[in-house]
Amino acid sequence: MENMELFNKKIENICAEVNKVIFGKDEVIRKVLMAIIAGGHILIDDIPGVGKTTMAAAFATAMGLQEKRIQFTPDVLPSDITGFSLYNKNTGDFEYRQGAVMCNLFLADEINRTSPKTQSALLEVMEEGRVTVDSVTREVPKPFVVIATQNPAGSIGTQNLPESQLDRFMIKVGMGYPSREDEVKIIQGKKNSHSILIKEVITKEELLTLREMIEKVYMEKSVCMYIAKISEMSRTESTVQLGISPRGSIAIARMAKAYAFMSGRDYVIASDVKKVLPETTEHRIVLNAKSKVNKVSEAQVIQKIADTVVVPYIK
Repeated sequence: MENMELFNKKIENICAEVNKVIFGKDEVIRKVLMAIIAGGHILIDDIPGVGKTTMAAAFATAMGLQEKRIQFTPDVLPSDITGFSLYNKNTGDFEYRQGAVMCNLFLADEINRTSPKTQSALLEVMEEGRVTVDSVTREVPKPFVVIATQNPAGSIGTQNLPESQLDRFMIKVGMGYPSREDEVKIIQGKKNSHSILIKEVITKEELLTLREMIEKVYMEKSVCMYIAKISEMSRTESTVQLGISPRGSIAIARMAKAYAFMSGRDYVIASDVKKVLPETTEHRIVLNAKSKVNKVSEAQVIQKIADTVVVPYIK
């Protein structure tokens, strides 16, 4: 594929820039970057203070993206997200005032702390790529990426995202605590954090070109069938109440293409699918009461499915 080597070098440089401020989370950084270049949105589910917001800001700078952020609270309104019309007494017309989503990378901090109505407004924009205010529809800038965070520890004042809305996120990842060595680096570097300069590696236009290249990565029918079998098995598994949706199958395929591209290939193999399966599927299944009694987790169910479905042979 033309320019593949050039863009893979840029991808590595983006990871290197983000690693300047996020230590010891190479795998998480790469998975988030895969979702961005695959045209998806990211949900980071973890406790406060592990670097979720810092990582999102670093990606925005390294990729030349205009970033906006909202710290979600119960009083954040849908109009804060989508924008609103304001009457101008001088002209006698209503003028549109942009909402926070009119950017390239929107950071929705603690999305589970706002009202369901506001959550729905954001998730609608994520799906449609446009906002409608007073019957006028406006496209959001391209590229458009949402990185949402939520804190799983503590439920006071939170509104959990419904399963149908969780499905809008291509991946769900966690940061986790740093190792002792990485935490020492964080502590030592804190006083000099103002001097850390993230460099722009790629432009918005190049990111759009990269997304087009990801779409062209070849996926043989047998690999498509493999993904379909995984999704089908998730719907019939005895411990699952709600399985992977067709939207989920598409997300797996797009992430697998991004994984293949970042591995230096212009075609997908079954192991690419397996590598992205946890992040793309665990938040898309709902376990039934039987699984809760037996203390079965989503990760265990997905692992069982991955181990059961026969891997296709590709010539």
